[in-house]
Amino acid sequence: MIDKKILDQHSLTEDEYRLIVDLVGKEPNLTELGIFSVMWSEHCGYKSSRVHLKKLPTEGKHVVQGPGENAGILDIGDGQVIVFKIESHNHPSYIEPYQGAATGVGGILRDIFTMGARPIAVLDSLRFGPPDDPKNRSVMEGVVSGIAGYGNSIGVPTVGGEVYFDPCYNLNPLVNVFCLGLADKDKIFYAKAEGAGNKVLYVGAKTGRDGIHGATMASSEFGAETEHKRPNVQVGDPFKEKLLLEACLEVMDRGLIVGIQDMGAAGLTCSTTEMAAKGGMGIVVDLDKVPQREAGMTPYEILLSESQERMLLVATPDNVAAVQEVFAKWDLDAPVIGEVVEGGRARISFKGEVVVDIPVDAVVNLCPAYTRPSVAPAPPPAAPALDSLPLPADCGEVLLKLLASPTIADKEWVFRQYDHMVQVNTVFLPGADAALLRIKGSKKALAVTLDGNSLYTRLDPRTGARIAVAEACRNLACVGARPIGVTNCLNFGNPEKPEVMGQFEQAVTGLAEACRTFGIPVTGGNVSFYNDTEGLSIHPTPVLGIVGILDDIRKAVSPGFKAAGDALVLVGESFEELGGSEYLKVVHGLEAGAPPAIDLEQEKRNQEFLLEAVDAGLVRSAHDLSEGGLAVALAESAFHGARKVGCEVDLDEALRADALLFGESQSRIVVTCRRANVGRLLEMAAARGVPAKAIGLTGGAEIAVRQSGRELLRVPVEKACRIWKDSMPGFFEVRA
Repeated sequence: MIDKKILDQHSLTEDEYRLIVDLVGKEPNLTELGIFSVMWSEHCGYKSSRVHLKKLPTEGKHVVQGPGENAGILDIGDGQVIVFKIESHNHPSYIEPYQGAATGVGGILRDIFTMGARPIAVLDSLRFGPPDDPKNRSVMEGVVSGIAGYGNSIGVPTVGGEVYFDPCYNLNPLVNVFCLGLADKDKIFYAKAEGAGNKVLYVGAKTGRDGIHGATMASSEFGAETEHKRPNVQVGDPFKEKLLLEACLEVMDRGLIVGIQDMGAAGLTCSTTEMAAKGGMGIVVDLDKVPQREAGMTPYEILLSESQERMLLVATPDNVAAVQEVFAKWDLDAPVIGEVVEGGRARISFKGEVVVDIPVDAVVNLCPAYTRPSVAPAPPPAAPALDSLPLPADCGEVLLKLLASPTIADKEWVFRQYDHMVQVNTVFLPGADAALLRIKGSKKALAVTLDGNSLYTRLDPRTGARIAVAEACRNLACVGARPIGVTNCLNFGNPEKPEVMGQFEQAVTGLAEACRTFGIPVTGGNVSFYNDTEGLSIHPTPVLGIVGILDDIRKAVSPGFKAAGDALVLVGESFEELGGSEYLKVVHGLEAGAPPAIDLEQEKRNQEFLLEAVDAGLVRSAHDLSEGGLAVALAESAFHGARKVGCEVDLDEALRADALLFGESQSRIVVTCRRANVGRLLEMAAARGVPAKAIGLTGGAEIAVRQSGRELLRVPVEKACRIWKDSMPGFFEVRA
């Protein structure tokens, strides 16, 4: 039996080692053990999550490719498809924030263009500890700079996303990056090595020692010391990636290749074994032919390196010269390093000796799947009884405090560092409910959003996950788009902790229920476990990336009030719900209570009504109610217009003032329409069984809200907007 210390270094158990011996038919050498280590890691093998992910719906009328490939593919008509996926780069971004985030962008871009699609947009979901801590500010600055440095350089716009703050992310920030691409339906490529005798080409950057065991690092907890893990973090070169992107798209467009795979997590190991396994073939590789930028590299290092900007191609012998000519034009290496063969084994040589001889099916498809022990999540800390919770002395001051809180405050400090207009497809600037992208040559547009409230999910994993899907779909409806597919990034703690697995099981159940209600298939995604540092787990954080279609871009709707004198209509019902709210957290210092209830069928009816009203041309603006409730939604709508427009609102619900203003009851949307259209809008709502009421008018220079004639708050728009905008830059000016 191999030394347990070596197994621990490779994050393999003794049972897993015995299974490897049985599958391979011999004791593996160290290089072969390294291959199994990365391919059977949690990051690559999904061994703790596979049994639960089967609950998710994966089929639908638009689906061309579901889970199992580099990215999901949906048919959008007119001979075109969209290719999209989300990935995490959490651990690397804590160790080395700039490169961790930058290579996260580079990796997700390769997942998209390896399918034959040109990337047209990036969005990112970021989670940090509170920015009043210098360490958190440093990590945040590095992450934002890394995303900007890579995306801006390669010429793909970063068009939206979200940024949340909570102490649970102090030692474990989350960096989830989403990418959307566009391709012709008849020019899709897959990661398959087919055809015995076809040649295997290595293209892109040279291989170095950076990123070795990066996938394994992402599949384990962190302790107090992380400096020694810096070599596990890859180093990116966006300019090299731009050349690689154009060269790959050119050989695909010319039909010169049979298959293609990104060298992402697990590097050359992943691409060689996965392509062979998916094609039902074997593969032979000569490591001496792999371009290397460092002297004296061992087979172990070459195979497990996660150096960036590299791809593996398969081409017929007749096309090899043409492929190499294209890559030479783009100043990139493209040597033949191997061949597709029969037999289903990976035989890899180095300096004339076979150093790896293993069945690819064992590496790729026979990783054990575990049903980990789980316990039901503990009930949330009880919120104080509402009658014991003091009412605010000044609701206007509470609104200003919420607008200044990091999670709600304006994120322009972040997105102004991104180029969001390159490729000139961006319709709405970042900050709208969803990003909107024009499809050139068509009147259609694509809408996309990222969403996930981790506090809700900590308090009630199933409800929190259901709300994440519902809110993402609601954001699409607010710009006039109908959701057609979803990708998810599920960020959780250590799956070996039963309470974490309990959170995960319930969250996946909630996701499945909501996706089925909205009729949207899950086309792929990522599970990021082991987000634990020094024994502390993050809040369970499912992030949903949902894509929708707007059939006529001329009907697109944005969140800002358009002019004075428009009618304000509140869609949905308000309840006395304060659990899990930003108000309870920011004003009372409590992360407690049950999150707001969600009726998925009612949510769907509300969204269908909004889409019908948008299509009929009745809606001037729409903005969903989320963190901070009605008061924050009104303020944001006042800020987002071409010119700032206030509002006068009068509500008649018999609720506590704080619940009415700052509660986060679900399925609600603030809509404006011309006053002449109010009656028609409300009739449409009633016909669909949707609660809706006129609550006031836009206009003036203040945000004013009354309850049955009694004034609750009156805040100047300019003052509120200044506080909202200045909050985030203020944290970083302190550091300077």
